[in-house]
Amino acid sequence: MDENRSQIKITNRIFIDEDDLEESFIRSAGPGGQNVNKVSTAVQLRFFAARAGLPDDVLARLLKLAGQRGTKDGDVLIEASRFRTQERNREDARERMVALIAKAAEPPPPPRKKTRPTKGSIERRLKVKAGRSDVKKMRGRVKGD
Repeated sequence: MDENRSQIKITNRIFIDEDDLEESFIRSAGPGGQNVNKVSTAVQLRFFAARAGLPDDVLARLLKLAGQRGTKDGDVLIEASRFRTQERNREDARERMVALIAKAAEPPPPPRKKTRPTKGSIERRLKVKAGRSDVKKMRGRVKGD
């Protein structure tokens, strides 16, 4: 690995280069008065996932998890505008991107195996049902002899 380029650690095996990230600063939407209208504090972070060299399975899971934030070109866009400062929004966008990639790096859980109830548990359930049925039948009108 080249020492000149800085990298972001995702997991023990997965690192992403700073070169694969692109930041642009935009104006935040919504309430906030003059600060929002004048200052470009919101961050739009673009991660070039397709060219980042991620393993194929991780890339596929990342684009699936990204949903609407993923593009046809294999990029992932994160917008951060929760905070008033550009620097804090920048950190927030990077944290969210790292969390998304880390979640994609986790292997999917094994498929669930269908199980059937045991014969004994079925018999016990039916016995309880019959008992409840008898109790409810006893609540009916009393028939004269």
